[in-house]
Amino acid sequence: MPRIKVYHEEHIDSPMWRVWQSFSANPFAVIGLWAVIFLLVLTIFAPIIAPYSAEAQDQQVLLLPPSWDPAGKVEHFLGTDDLGRDIFSRILHGVQLTFGMSLLIVAVSLFFGFIIGSLSGMMRGIKSSVLSHLLDALLSIPSLLMAILVVAVMGPGLNNVFWGVGIAMIPQFVRAIHQAVHEELQKEYVTAARLDGANSMQIFWYVIMPNVWDVLIIQVTMAISAAILDIAALGFLNLGAQAPSPEWGAMVAQGLDNLLLAPWTVTIPGVAILFTVLSVNLVGDGLRSALAPIRN
Repeated sequence: MPRIKVYHEEHIDSPMWRVWQSFSANPFAVIGLWAVIFLLVLTIFAPIIAPYSAEAQDQQVLLLPPSWDPAGKVEHFLGTDDLGRDIFSRILHGVQLTFGMSLLIVAVSLFFGFIIGSLSGMMRGIKSSVLSHLLDALLSIPSLLMAILVVAVMGPGLNNVFWGVGIAMIPQFVRAIHQAVHEELQKEYVTAARLDGANSMQIFWYVIMPNVWDVLIIQVTMAISAAILDIAALGFLNLGAQAPSPEWGAMVAQGLDNLLLAPWTVTIPGVAILFTVLSVNLVGDGLRSALAPIRN
């Protein structure tokens, strides 16, 4: 028997539910979300889905066009490169190196940036001012240029790309968190909490952080797309993944020699990079629009 409601109770949606309703009302954001979920699935199951190994060569099918070309074959859906390697399999394996590594880099950069940015944001006086100017100086250097400098010193390779791009990403997180925490610290509700007897840790975690998570989420989506482009750019410049790695930027560089003869060896990895960055940016724009009314 259903419960009888004697008094009318107004239902108020939670902030997270309102964010989701606003986000799901944007069709482009939902498409981007499904695309990101699809990429996450590929990142986990790519070795199982890929029909061939990323380095497997077949001298009988050199520079085979994609299957929709009259000369193509269904067995090699996206064609092959100049060594007879299946491009479809290499694209699937490359998801882990380009998209998967970008997620790992952003997670590590977020960890260190959150700690440094939170501590600096809670500071006052000359310490906060000096750190703020130092971060402004670091952010004046583009992340790709900083990553190139780090990789040039440490040497090419995926391991050095991880540290190079990660080090370039940390100042962005530090600056965003520092600025957000410092701004919230000046507001009246923080003063009221301090007068109520809350200590610095309680003020930071229970008073300030609930109003900073939205800034953090937006910064993470921006950092993921930037990390993807940096990894691909370093691979293209031969400073990142080395042959025969299936990293997408390296695949574009390896296909340049056959651009006129076999343009699919360049365009297909390029489209994969474009699709991934566009998907992440659509999710980021959707989150930014959904979180704006909550923050205001």
